[in-house]
Amino acid sequence: MIDDEAAQAVRHWRATALETVLLDGFHALKHALRFGAEVRAAVTSDKVAAVELAEGLADDLTETIADLLVEVEAGTLRDLVPRVHPTRVAALAVRRGRQGNLDELSKRPRTAPVVVLDNPRNLGNVGAVVRLAAGFGATGVVTTGDIDPWHPNAVRSGAGLHFATAVERLPGDALPEGPLYVLDAEGEDIRSVAIPDDALLAFGSERHGISPELRKRATRLVALPMRPQVSSYNLATSVAMALFHWGGPDRPA
Repeated sequence: MIDDEAAQAVRHWRATALETVLLDGFHALKHALRFGAEVRAAVTSDKVAAVELAEGLADDLTETIADLLVEVEAGTLRDLVPRVHPTRVAALAVRRGRQGNLDELSKRPRTAPVVVLDNPRNLGNVGAVVRLAAGFGATGVVTTGDIDPWHPNAVRSGAGLHFATAVERLPGDALPEGPLYVLDAEGEDIRSVAIPDDALLAFGSERHGISPELRKRATRLVALPMRPQVSSYNLATSVAMALFHWGGPDRPA
């Protein structure tokens, strides 16, 4: 019976929630599954609609998602998550292992840059950058400072793509090896600079920019083109521009 299955799913969810990562919405679940996440629980208040969504947007996962999802009452779903996603789907997955991420970040030679966010303050921006890094095939995203890049708000903004790339927080003096290309308004125009595959691409915080310590260690300072009197770009926009320049039209697909 669906009621018995739902009650068991709710008990399992509550027992598992503290040791797992919330996947908020259908797309987060879809991406996490595609990149090998271990999903411990998955619930929805409308399984028929969720499976139809899978058939239309993720036919490679339709059967898996149908098997994973347990239907619960709408009120129960509201009790389990901070806010219900419009797709009315939520899941819990095991966070990627830290040591595996560190091994991936430190592997040399790298074939794609590591994005470094120096003391970011906005979790939504962190998640958006993770999503970009996954899409461009960057080696990973490293944050410095005190916020957790795996915070639920960052995972929500990243649409589950934390599982597609190495995402970790590290001290500023423990970054992976590699040439450090720091985005700074006083740097060379990035369009005149070739970004090597093993570069660290460092971006400052939304509020204060790059830290003096990281700026001093830069291999090169590079700047994004910007119209005079415009003060800055959004962090995720800056990362997208830099990664697009790295990928470039002459880079092999």
